[in-house]
Amino acid sequence: VQLVESGGGLVQPGGSLRLSCVASGRSFSINRMAWYRQAPGKERELVATISSGGSTDYADSVKGRFTISGDNALNTVYLQLNSLKPEDSAVYYCNAAALIQPTIEARWNVEAWGQGTLVTVVS
Repeated sequence: VQLVESGGGLVQPGGSLRLSCVASGRSFSINRMAWYRQAPGKERELVATISSGGSTDYADSVKGRFTISGDNALNTVYLQLNSLKPEDSAVYYCNAAALIQPTIEARWNVEAWGQGTLVTVVS
């Protein structure tokens, strides 16, 4: 499974961005998609998740400001970032937990990461 993010950029505090993550590959299905972020000198942190059943979860720091959504198969997932703050500046990564099943008998779980997209919030 390959993931490609887009949508990052430079924005002023209070502004908005929408990040996109597109999954591609063969014979796969997505069980869960997540967005992580990593600021310089800090550990990567979980921002939001969405399951194949549609349930979502958010880090406390972004609740009420960020919204994760996706198509039914979660092949495309979005992260809407509103009311951005300077502390939201980071590289945002898409992460997928997927099932690969090329045949009825053969299947296995994989985890995939995108290359990241940079969000910078500055006055």
